[in-house]
Amino acid sequence: MERTIQKTLPVGGDSWVTVDVYGEPDTPGLVVVPGVMSDAHTWRDVAGAIDAWPSVVVVNRRGRAPSGPLTNSYSLRTEVEDLGVVLDEFDSARALFGWSYGGMITLLATNERPIHQVIAYEPVMRPFGRHALPDLKAAAETADWDRCVEIVNRRISGFSAAYVDDLRADPHSWAILRRLSRPLYAELGALNATPPPDVMAQQAERVDLIIGRRNRGTAPYGTSFDLVRQHVAHAAVHELPGQGHLAHIQAPAELGRLLNSLAAT
Repeated sequence: MERTIQKTLPVGGDSWVTVDVYGEPDTPGLVVVPGVMSDAHTWRDVAGAIDAWPSVVVVNRRGRAPSGPLTNSYSLRTEVEDLGVVLDEFDSARALFGWSYGGMITLLATNERPIHQVIAYEPVMRPFGRHALPDLKAAAETADWDRCVEIVNRRISGFSAAYVDDLRADPHSWAILRRLSRPLYAELGALNATPPPDVMAQQAERVDLIIGRRNRGTAPYGTSFDLVRQHVAHAAVHELPGQGHLAHIQAPAELGRLLNSLAAT
């Protein structure tokens, strides 16, 4: 499936979000909500591998170009309301898919908005990353984006120093990570400032939660996934073999095939 259009949608607080639309606009489709350290562009290969829906709408959340700023009133509620604007625009959407922080956004949004199906890949909830917030705040206040990238990879995701060195060795990729790290402190702060409701995705007819097999039962993503499951009792759980949290980058075709297989008939 190829991208056909890009649209800009005004949202609250004098900001805006852009969406990349793949396939046939105005047809019942899938809305994709990326998480932190990602944008709509990084999900292009997954969107291109999906064919179970006639359209795929990938949200470029605020805080990442060409979408607008987070604004001073930013919160997790802001993200839910922004997604509501997207769903109002694409009111024939049949399913939502969210990754990581985006997964939590979709689960919260479907507490108040009916949707046929919601799928979430390793959604995170507080206290995810809370221990790193002081260091992220200091780095953000000094615009030390190199440090932000190091913190999210080493102190939050638990990757090795050698892994980060390999990332840094590619100047183009490192520049992208630096750019994507700018809203990181605000986003993790918003996640940790919001107590989750006892039950999530209450108005979704079907809920599918996905975890990479490498993360099953391990911190931080597997343990956060298990916390989320306690709030979505009616969800089916699926594993993506051989993958961890970054399946959209490391195995986009496999992730696309899994999403195709989960498409509700």
